[in-house]
Amino acid sequence: MRTFGEVWTAVKEVFLNFSDHWIFVVEAVFLFLLIYFVLRTLYENNAKRLIAVYVLLILLTGATALFSERITVEIYYIFVMLMSLFFLLLFSTEIKRSIWNVGKRTGPVSHDASAKNTAVSARADEYITGIVKAVQSLSKSNTGALIVLSNGNLPKEIIDSGVTLNANISNQLIEGIFIPKAPLHDGAMIIYGDKIQAAGCFLPLTQKDFPKDYGTRHRAGIGVTEVADVSTIIVSEETGIVSVVKRGEITRYVDSESLRRFLKEYYWKEFSSGGKKA
Repeated sequence: MRTFGEVWTAVKEVFLNFSDHWIFVVEAVFLFLLIYFVLRTLYENNAKRLIAVYVLLILLTGATALFSERITVEIYYIFVMLMSLFFLLLFSTEIKRSIWNVGKRTGPVSHDASAKNTAVSARADEYITGIVKAVQSLSKSNTGALIVLSNGNLPKEIIDSGVTLNANISNQLIEGIFIPKAPLHDGAMIIYGDKIQAAGCFLPLTQKDFPKDYGTRHRAGIGVTEVADVSTIIVSEETGIVSVVKRGEITRYVDSESLRRFLKEYYWKEFSSGGKKA
């Protein structure tokens, strides 16, 4: 077990004799960049709890490596790299989508690509119109509804908790699923791109404190956005108020134009310039 004085002496040695320890400095910079990339990925996917766990593990193992004679710097580097790889694998889909989108934005735009973009935009407008019409109708009739806008990274158990549909989006189907006393009325509908993927799904509830008028439907609509990078649309059964949730933040009293903008942001991210899911 090293003493604090021995650790401080070793740290000073690195900076006082930089030319003899330049490899160590390069490794430290690489490690810093890796940690930064992991933290940014976790932050962009609203994984606040995982950020706390990741930082805590780095600090604890780092402190242990400093004062322990058995754990070398090389072992610490290997541990951090393996741990970082594990956290990145949890969000591999989001990382691939981000890299793909960068390539699409920086690449040249041809006439064919422009035509495809127009076609994709028309398709997205069709889906958006259908969803907005359904939500407006549900709101006017005070019919409760919970719609999740997925990007393909929802836990499998959430999808499996409902009924798989893989049906085309239409306002008639959305309204029909949420008819009071219908078998799938109380669960959540999952929309993934151009399909209603499933309905009647059970979602995790948020553990945060909210007003008493936030029922189970609202708490589920908020909770799922805290554990996955998804957005939700909620229609209150008591008041007909429409709310949208993104990254755990709820916005209430959403009108049709605001809802349309909300959906446009989702479909802008969801479809590539080639007209397929990213």
